[in-house]
Amino acid sequence: MVNILLDGLNIESQWIYKELKSYIKKDYMVTVIPFSFRDNQVKNSDEWNTLYGKMDGKIYRKIVRGFSAYDIPEYNISFINYFIDTKESAQQKIKRANIIYFTGGLPDRLMDRIKEFDLYDIIMEHNEVVMGYSAGALVQLEEYHLSPDEDYPDFKYCKGFPFLSDFYVEFHYKSTSLQNAAINHVLAERRKKVYAVEPDSGAILIENGDIHLIGNVQLFEMIKEQKQRCRLSKQL
Repeated sequence: MVNILLDGLNIESQWIYKELKSYIKKDYMVTVIPFSFRDNQVKNSDEWNTLYGKMDGKIYRKIVRGFSAYDIPEYNISFINYFIDTKESAQQKIKRANIIYFTGGLPDRLMDRIKEFDLYDIIMEHNEVVMGYSAGALVQLEEYHLSPDEDYPDFKYCKGFPFLSDFYVEFHYKSTSLQNAAINHVLAERRKKVYAVEPDSGAILIENGDIHLIGNVQLFEMIKEQKQRCRLSKQL
């Protein structure tokens, strides 16, 4: 199985394209699960279409453009529409996919809607490629943390899919005091590595447990001799 954790949608960019081209095949079927939208941003089908609709959805266009760089045609890419798809049609889209793709936004709401559509077990049966950006990457971790921001005022841990359990990830990393405090919080409490991915320029690829860092990703881990400190090493 392959897990691809992205910070943004730009999989066609030169810095990442050569790293992913072996995993994104031109004959693959892609199912996009855009369930991470904010409740106050998407309240009906029309508002959903402004982001994910085929005619004028701005996220739709970016996702299709990204996969077109790998020669995947638009007709091989399907989106699960929260307002139109049934549980049965959503499940069928997942079953025929080689790539499951989670969008960014709110990871906890993504998981809520996955369970609402009874998709959790079917997704767990998938054994090819799972990928997503930001929130869509976080939910691939059995447990992930959320640093305080405009959506989440307080630090907290949340449950995702148990695909990955050996590390945590801080996305959109700009070395802010809030982000660094959150990273140190995780290091002190969970005693696991934390990867910090810089905006639109870093990614993590995991193939059958082997971790490959792409672009601008930094590693934080505990110093064995001094448990209350962390060591930072830059991954080039």
